[in-house]
Amino acid sequence: MVIERATRPERARRPRAMAAPLAAALAAGAAVVFVALVDPNEPGHYPTCPFLTLTGLYCPGCGGLRAVHALAHGDLGAALGFNPLVVVMGLVAAFLWGRWALSSWRGRPSAGKSIHPAYIWTFLGLMIVFWIVRNVPFGKFLAP
Repeated sequence: MVIERATRPERARRPRAMAAPLAAALAAGAAVVFVALVDPNEPGHYPTCPFLTLTGLYCPGCGGLRAVHALAHGDLGAALGFNPLVVVMGLVAAFLWGRWALSSWRGRPSAGKSIHPAYIWTFLGLMIVFWIVRNVPFGKFLAP
């Protein structure tokens, strides 16, 4: 097994290649810290969901801020109760970010940016099913 070592020019490009993944992580981290500090369970801190206000139905994102707040405070059970889709997609986003960061570190930034269209369509289909099920009587356990 041969281990390839990065040449000096490749190592010099790494900080620049890692700028975008690190900026994305910093932005996401700042958003999570904000939601952790400003409790969405208290009225008046965040606007209400316009879809919920207009229709009385839950959208796929309803309960998402409360789920992130619960996760930031280490309460996985409450987060899953507020919005299990946000919890699962947070894990997917962390995996995709890791893939992007690793490919950027290795000097192949385009490898981490491509997602097969089948995954996108699968996610959209699951999101629509989640949206419908949480608004019908047998899916009330998915309501925030």
